[in-house]
Amino acid sequence: MSRLHVFVSFDMEHDGELYELLLAQSRAPSSGFAVLGGSERSTATDVGSERARRLIGEADQVIVICGEHTEASIAVSAELRIAQQERTPYFLLWGRREIMCTKPIGAKPAEGMYSWTRQILQDQIMITSRRTGADVAAEIQRNATRKG
Repeated sequence: MSRLHVFVSFDMEHDGELYELLLAQSRAPSSGFAVLGGSERSTATDVGSERARRLIGEADQVIVICGEHTEASIAVSAELRIAQQERTPYFLLWGRREIMCTKPIGAKPAEGMYSWTRQILQDQIMITSRRTGADVAAEIQRNATRKG
């Protein structure tokens, strides 16, 4: 099975060590995913935003690590908006068990944050991947029906 490429969005001011933890987890042969890129300080600039848009567009999924201050992170909100615009599937990961974590601005109210365990992370990556595959298959079917 090939490894899915993910972009990791996180609050650089407060959650850099969580990104490093996820990066280390991705290196395990059984992880099922590889990190294509992550948040950068330049996301707020036009050049940084275009780089983030390219990386998010190339990714199979986006993982948004949510911490205590994620709601206030301009970069995470911008990256989430880009993922939504690019229709790159994403999910929210509860980054800190002992602290109340917040969603980025732009997250839908019905979207939950998933607990961060190895099994839940792998399951969520696979579920999101399957859902995306089903969406693509449904879109192809709709287009074929319209043309037919």
